Amino acid sequence: MGMMVSARRVGTAAHEVHYEFGFADRFDRILVLDLRTLQARVEDGDFDAAASAITAKVVSSWRDLGDFPQRVLFASWWPLGRPNHRWRRAVR
Repeated sequence: MGMMVSARRVGTAAHEVHYEFGFADRFDRILVLDLRTLQARVEDGDFDAAASAITAKVVSSWRDLGDFPQRVLFASWWPLGRPNHRWRRAVR
């Protein structure tokens, strides 16, 4: 089982950039990134794996391009927990 989180930039304040994000295309949460310190917070207070993944993608893109992206997507296919033994044998 994997995770797909998408985000879109919705605004920039004096020292903050705001992204709506959520699983698939449900933009039901707000990520706020401080432009001076690059510290991130989520408006609902639950900074979970999805928020962390989007923050990493946004900051990485900013470092590469010099600007905050309009949209970002994080997708992982790895199962939560240990990979099963069949997959490990198949890739050896």
